[in-house]
Parts: sequence; structure tokens; C-alpha cells
Amino acid sequence: MNVENPQGKPPLAARIARLFEPDPSYQLTSWLFLKLLAMIYFAAFLSLAVQITGLVGPDGILPFGLLLEQAYNDLGISAWWKIPNIFWLSSANWALQAATITGCAFSVLLFLGIRQRLSLVILFILYLSLTHAGQLFLNFQWDYLLLETGFLAIFLVSGPTPMVIFLFHFLLFRLRFLSGLSKILSGDPTWANLTALNTYFETQPLPHIGAWYAHQLPHWLLQTGVAFTFFVELIVPFFIFMPRRFRLFAATVTIALQLLIIATSNHNFVNLLTILLCLFLLDDDLVRRIIPKRKKQSLAGQKPHPGRTTKILTGIAAILIVSTSMTLATYQVSRYRIPVLAPAASSVRAFGLGNVYHIFPTMQTERQELEIQGSMDGIHWKTYLFKYKPGPLDRKPAFIIPHQPLLDWMTWFIPPQFPGEFFWFDRFMYQLRQGEPVVTR
Repeated sequence: MNVENPQGKPPLAARIARLFEPDPSYQLTSWLFLKLLAMIYFAAFLSLAVQITGLVGPDGILPFGLLLEQAYNDLGISAWWKIPNIFWLSSANWALQAATITGCAFSVLLFLGIRQRLSLVILFILYLSLTHAGQLFLNFQWDYLLLETGFLAIFLVSGPTPMVIFLFHFLLFRLRFLSGLSKILSGDPTWANLTALNTYFETQPLPHIGAWYAHQLPHWLLQTGVAFTFFVELIVPFFIFMPRRFRLFAATVTIALQLLIIATSNHNFVNLLTILLCLFLLDDDLVRRIIPKRKKQSLAGQKPHPGRTTKILTGIAAILIVSTSMTLATYQVSRYRIPVLAPAASSVRAFGLGNVYHIFPTMQTERQELEIQGSMDGIHWKTYLFKYKPGPLDRKPAFIIPHQPLLDWMTWFIPPQFPGEFFWFDRFMYQLRQGEPVVTR
């Protein structure tokens, strides 16, 4: 009889050690997760490839090189840590373009299962660099969500340990719960009286044809949709940490909501990423039904095992992500900064980790469509047509998921007169007047 442990439970050290040992019930799920993540990475890099130089190249709207130069003059060598990116070496058009193309290439390698860990590390570094380079254009929830998802996936290659699975669960919880909480904390009346969807389909940044049909739904059904959103974002996230049947329910309703959003809105890859994170609410008993038999047999012979260094790094990552996210969430809710943790949290967040999510905390109730015109003589004026932003009434809005046309998206913020948006728009108008090719293109 074990006197120190009369109930026969393993000692604390053994239970902690098990958190860093692979869980075989998530092996197939992890394989599928990495395949789908590779596809989302590819879409994200390809979307940037066709617009990055016009946005932040040397002749673009917000030249990243100027920001780096100013940061170095103000902060010295510490600017490299404050703004971690590879473009300190060069922020020329070729460097920006090369980063997007390289990202596409390593996404393909990840999908094919070739040098997965190396591919994931490079993909994370490249997208982190592009996120900083993009400035306001890439300062969105989905960009940070992709960064944190991609970072955690690096540890997944060594096997789906309970600690890594927990971090994925914790990420999905923060994304869903904080998005719902932000709608309440914002004090927005449309969320409070359940009328947010009455105007959302009409006033969203880039609607597609599905938004028109959703806008025609009866008032009571749209109100039910808002109530359902609150249920999925405020109640369901707690099911993530409960027994299997609750997790399956959480996955089902969360995925259902994401599919409804895709059917009525253009939100690039954020909904696809959310669905992807729901995979870890499932397990191999469900996933094996859609995996080819040959692949199941080949994976059965693989038993990845994290080394000591990987385990240590996983533990450090868990501490940094949990402490940073809790610090930032505390500030979001109470506006109180934890003195000891706040400086460290700011540094961790610079690497795209431990973020606070708050998707659409407020709603616009009226659509104000910006129109830009140009003239060669001041008499005859012609309208600049955006590729995807609503324009001519005889042109159907396009379905463009997972592409995100960033100029079209950011222009949505100008008519409501958000003060922080004007400086980039002034620069955009200046470059139009100059006829700068990378911008007009």
C-alpha cells in the first residue's frame, strides 16, 4: 500500500509529465489540422501577394521602410525587438513580394508533409513580418488568430500533447467568449436590443450576394439570430473544457454559426480558421471516418514523441500565452493594467501571441458608401471603381472568401470618420493624384 498516495493516484510530477506526452486519440485530428492550416496559410499569402507592394512598398500607401527608419531613430537597436520582422534587412518591393511567394511555397510543403516543423517556423516568421509591415492594413483579429494558431502548430508536429491541445482549446475559448463579451461591454444598443442583424447584412464592409437574401429575413428571425450568437459566444465556449459530448455540441453549433456567416458575409479566412480550431473539440473516433484507409494505416505506424527541449519550450509558451492573454483580457474588461505583467505582455503580443479578440463589438446602422472621382480638366469627372467594394448598382457583390482585398476593406472605415484612419487615406489620395502605378494597379 502506498502510504503517501493511498488512493493509488499518480504523484503530481507524473501527472504534469503526462501533459507533455502525445495523446494518441488526436493523431489523425492533428494530421488533418496541419493539412487544412496549410491551405489557409496559402490563401493568406496569396491574397497578400497581389497587393502588398501597393499597400506598404516604397511607393505604396504606407511605406514600411519609412516606419522602420523612424522607429530605429527613436528606439535604436531595441526597435528590432519592438517590431520583429525580416524586413529590417530590406523593405523593397522585391523583399515584400518574395516573402509572400516564399510563404505560398512553404504552405505547399506543409500540405505535402515535407519538413513540417521547418515549414511552420518559416510560415510563422514570414506572416509575423508581413503583419508588422502591413501596419493598419493587417491589424485585424484574423491576422493575430492565424499567427497564434500557426505558432501552436509548430509544437503539434512532435505529437498532440494534452498541453498543446489545451492551448488550442484556450485559443478557441478566448476567440469566442471575448468576442461575445466585447459586444456587451461596448454598450452598443443594437446588440442590447437584439437588432444588430437588422442592418448588419446591409452595412458590413464587403457584402456578397448572400447578404441581400439574409437582409430580407423577417425581423423575429434576425432577432433570434442575435440571441443565438450570444448563446454561441457566451455560453458554448465553456463547453470546450467539459466532457466529450459537450465538446461535440460546442463544435457543432460553433461550426454552424461560422457556415452561416460565410453564407452571408465576406470575412476572408477568419471563419475558416475558427472552424479549423473546432477540430480539436473532436477526436480520432470521428475524424477517422473521413480519412482515407491508406493514410490511417501509414499514420498508425508513426509515433512522434517530443524531446526534452520541445517539452520545455511548450511549457514556456504556455506560460507566456496564458499570462499575456489574461493580462490583456483583464485590461479589456476593467481597464486595469497588472503592473508586473503588463510590460512583458506587450512584448509577447508584438510576436502575435496572447491576443484579446473582439470581433464586431459595435454595429453601423447606416451604410455610407465612399466614392472617389478624378478629372483631367476639372469639368469631366470619372469614378474610380474598386474591385470588390460595393459600387455600381448593376454590379453584383462578389463572393471572395478567403481573399481579403485590404484597400477595399479599409475604405469602409472612412465615411463613419474614424479619426485613426485619415492619415492613410490622405496618403492614398496623394498617390492617386500622382498616378503611382503600384497604387492605381
